Amino acid sequence: MSNLIGHQINNSEKINKLIRDLAQEVHAENQKITGVKDADPSLVESSKMLVDKIAQVRGRPLVYPYVGSSAGNGVYVELEDGSVKMDLINGIGIHIMGHGHPKLIETAIRASLSDIIMQGNLEPNKEYYKFTEKLVSLASKNSRLKYAWLATCGTMANENALKLARQKNTPKRMIVAFKDAFAGRSTMMAEVTDNPSYKVGLPEYNEVLRLPFLSKTNSAEVALSKFKELYAQHENKIGVFSFEPMQGEGGYKVGTKEFFVPLFEFCREKKIAIWADEVQTFTRTGEIFAFQKLGIGDYVDLCTIAKTAQVGATLYTEEYNPQPGLIAGTFSGSTVSLAVGTEILRILSEEGYTGSTGRIQSIHNQFVGMLKELNETTCKGMLTDAGGLGLMIAVTPYDGSKQKTDDLLKRLFKNNMIAFNCGKDPYRIRFLVPAVIKDSDIKIAKNIIEKSILEGV
Repeated sequence: MSNLIGHQINNSEKINKLIRDLAQEVHAENQKITGVKDADPSLVESSKMLVDKIAQVRGRPLVYPYVGSSAGNGVYVELEDGSVKMDLINGIGIHIMGHGHPKLIETAIRASLSDIIMQGNLEPNKEYYKFTEKLVSLASKNSRLKYAWLATCGTMANENALKLARQKNTPKRMIVAFKDAFAGRSTMMAEVTDNPSYKVGLPEYNEVLRLPFLSKTNSAEVALSKFKELYAQHENKIGVFSFEPMQGEGGYKVGTKEFFVPLFEFCREKKIAIWADEVQTFTRTGEIFAFQKLGIGDYVDLCTIAKTAQVGATLYTEEYNPQPGLIAGTFSGSTVSLAVGTEILRILSEEGYTGSTGRIQSIHNQFVGMLKELNETTCKGMLTDAGGLGLMIAVTPYDGSKQKTDDLLKRLFKNNMIAFNCGKDPYRIRFLVPAVIKDSDIKIAKNIIEKSILEGV
């Protein structure tokens, strides 16, 4: 047995029993949460005061009057007002294993006993290696990706990807991205993001060129023709092509291999870096990576992930391994985030969640089928174009107008379901469904959605 104190702590039967016992006690309490519940009248006022105080200290109100109590069970989360909501947005995609997952709680408790809370790129502990090694191992099975650099969020992962592409292909600075893209909220990523309301008052760098994404009116031929037109105009300036395999905020529009490959082949011909932004699609599509789901991994030079991983990361090939000094940063992620992220990857890759017969695909089929059934029966014509990939599901309510979509989201919340919007013209309801949702929960979801839709008629 090692004489290192850290190893003795990790291997201590006494400490490990305490960790297991504590995790089991917390899990037992969380299991008392079994379904949705309206607010407790005696807690409503104190909860409202807390919501108002949050608005005061951050300068703007919360989107929903949501403050969690720190308890939850699977798809259900308890709020400070005593209500229990069905959480189908999960922090905009963070909590893929839902609330109060016992294995994650145990992992988090163990990691919290580390000598440091936050790990850095200069002085990492083993959790840093374990996460990075697991991530690279999974990525390299279906791509040429060989390395990963950690960051604290998806925006910073994207910033690093852009830096790698620009260094490799200097002096080419311009980026080709899709219309309705979302890449983050830093100054540069707000430029890549195609939403003017997110960059009011920010400078325009005029370094991003736009292609139409796949739709009923935009084919691969249309997108490729536009790409060639842009290249003819900016021949020696385009260094990287950024794409979301499935657009998230842009409306949950799904790309296909047939759509992407002609664009990738053109990039290869012109030596333009191919960057897959998987910050939202990572682990959610039925495979660990969406590029694996779509069969396009061999083309990818750079790939960014975050959200469900609990930290951000930029993956890259040998060709895009940067010179020293280009990417660094103090923080790489908290010890708990790194350990829990590693456990999430283990669970999803080893416990039957992925593949055509995996649990994620089953959830997708049931949930989308439920929305289509409502659209064909009691909510006829009011829930159209249901679809997506894996746990990323969206539907267009009513006429797809912003006002009716926003009002529906408020009714869903009142009826104890949390969802969010995406897209524009039409505006859509999006669900980031946790991988732990049960078949019985989907039936409850159906009732809440049906009630909320009919209340708006």
